Amino acid sequence: MEKRTNRLYLWVSDEEQEQIRRKMRQCKMDSVAGYLRKMAIDGYVINLDTSDIKEVVRLLRICSNNLNQYARRANEGGSIYQGEIRDLQVQLEKIWQTASGTMEALAAIT
Repeated sequence: MEKRTNRLYLWVSDEEQEQIRRKMRQCKMDSVAGYLRKMAIDGYVINLDTSDIKEVVRLLRICSNNLNQYARRANEGGSIYQGEIRDLQVQLEKIWQTASGTMEALAAIT
C-alpha cells in the first residue's frame, strides 16, 4: 500500500459530525478517516443486508428437496398427490415474491 503523506483538513458542524458518525455506524465502519477516504474516492459505501437472499436460497433448498422426493417416488412407480403439487407451487410462489422484493430493493440503490 502506498504511504499516505498528504493531509486534508475538514471542518464540520456538530450536526454534520453526528450525521457522518450515524452513516459510519450504518456502514459498520469504525474509522472516521477510513470512512471519509472511502466516500471521497468512491462516492458511496453500500452495506447490503443479504438476509433476503439467504431466505431465497433456503426456500429453494426446501423446494428442491421436495421436488427430488416427488421425482424419486414417481420413478419408483408411486403416485404424486395433487396436494403435494399445490404445496410445491406455494413454495415456488414464496420464492418468487422474496426474490422480486430483493431485486426491487437492489434496483432502488442509487
